[in-house]
Amino acid sequence: MSDTYETRKNRLLDIYGRSSPPDPGEYMLLLERVQEVLDNENAQIRPPDSSGLPGGLVLLKKRVPAIIVPDLHARMNFFLSTLLYDEDGQSVLELLEQDELQIVCVGDGFHAEGRARERWALAFGEYQKGFKRHRHMDEEMRESLGVMEMVMEAKCWFPDNFHFLKGNHENIANEEGEGNHPFRKFSYEGIMVLDWVRRFCGAEFLSSYYEFEKSLPLLAVGDNFLVSHAEPLHFFDREKVIEYRQLPDVIEGLIWTANDDSEPGSVEEMIAYYLECEEGEDCYYFGGHRPVQGLYNPRADGKYIQIHNPNRFVVARIDGGGPVSLEGDIIEIENSIDGTIA
Repeated sequence: MSDTYETRKNRLLDIYGRSSPPDPGEYMLLLERVQEVLDNENAQIRPPDSSGLPGGLVLLKKRVPAIIVPDLHARMNFFLSTLLYDEDGQSVLELLEQDELQIVCVGDGFHAEGRARERWALAFGEYQKGFKRHRHMDEEMRESLGVMEMVMEAKCWFPDNFHFLKGNHENIANEEGEGNHPFRKFSYEGIMVLDWVRRFCGAEFLSSYYEFEKSLPLLAVGDNFLVSHAEPLHFFDREKVIEYRQLPDVIEGLIWTANDDSEPGSVEEMIAYYLECEEGEDCYYFGGHRPVQGLYNPRADGKYIQIHNPNRFVVARIDGGGPVSLEGDIIEIENSIDGTIA
């Protein structure tokens, strides 16, 4: 194991083991670093839009294995367990460094889900009292900001091999418009996060994080698979996805589509347009957005595969250039983190 690997692993473990939310000043420095990376992506991987900025399309490396990571929702243990997952004696983190693996995350870093239902209720009480006390909201933000801190570090370390797509929860300003909608589920998560960030991190932090979210891509194209946060609302061609910054309907259509809202045939049309699949070859479109039971939920005549199980560490691990096997390639990894840190 290289010194670089140990340094990076320890950095991730430090984030995970922290007992309070990150320091806003130090986080701002990371936001500046990751923004520099996102503004200067490899044009062969993220073709630029008409303004010269990286577009919304990620062209994954050919014949390099890929791991698709579903919705994180503040699960630092899930993301860290994925990076430290052992493949024949080497961790995912090492394989990324050696250019032998690539990762696509489907988005949704913020907002813990059902496991934090009680915490959200307690945090709502704190919010109603102006966060005069904020222990429960601090814990939520420790996890949400922490998992995204890990994501940002990974993007800075492996700019060509690590990609985090925008999900509908990448909306720190809780805005309506620009392809976004305000969010609430177990509580008033969207406005509560916005209020907490304004109070304890400041306007400059909010502005920088907002810019980071706006810079995230929407659609990844692999050898024989596509990935976006949600099922496509309808067909989106290459030009529209690349020019997403000016097309909020494209953003909304790839991050907010509910089950059964996709126009019939959209998934098949996207696969036929973006992928070069031989007749009879199994090509699929992966996403998250809606929770599933078990390892995955097939939709769109079995071509759209949802893999977001909020109670298990499920990923898709696909060999580069080879056929996709849903039964063999969608796997559950162990929680290798919880209980290992005092």
